[in-house]
Amino acid sequence: MVQNGGEPLETLLSEDAKAYLSRFYQIFDEMVWEMCSAQLSQSISHNFIVQMIPHHRAAIEMSKNLLWYEPGAALRKIARGIISEQTQGISEMKKMLPQCSICVNSPRDTALYQRRIENIMSTMFREMSAAPDTNHIDVDFMREMIPHHEGAIRMAETALQYELCPELVPVLEQIIRSQRQGVQEMEALLRRSGAKRR
Repeated sequence: MVQNGGEPLETLLSEDAKAYLSRFYQIFDEMVWEMCSAQLSQSISHNFIVQMIPHHRAAIEMSKNLLWYEPGAALRKIARGIISEQTQGISEMKKMLPQCSICVNSPRDTALYQRRIENIMSTMFREMSAAPDTNHIDVDFMREMIPHHEGAIRMAETALQYELCPELVPVLEQIIRSQRQGVQEMEALLRRSGAKRR
């Protein structure tokens, strides 16, 4: 019996898969709540930071969750890179938040920005939660993390269309570069494994 995409349909999840997925969904639900309940202001710089910090935090925790299950060497390197880079990114954004919050945007710009961000977040949440649950933990992680990275890229690209505090701009540019690279690496690993993205 096969599911859409031609991969075998596994009716029973292993104990490791169930433990991995249980923790993943816990992290995912925390991220959704924190991003959606962030205290927003008239500063797009502020709003980006307070919604991106829980996004980064989730990527760190999801990567730590993966590492419990001894992923392949290439994916282990990617996960460790996510932990290192996004831990640093959180630290940088926390430091610049007070100064960046002073950079206020017009009500029109703030509303346009936030509407676009809410659409991006909605798509990201839907694609992450729709990833198939299988016994292949490495594949599950990549199917979940690729839309997570793509959400960050789109959020950063959207923010760059508006006036921001100068300190934040290189952080956004780094997010775009590093997470595009991460998407490319994970898509290549999926192709090599013979698994489809969805």
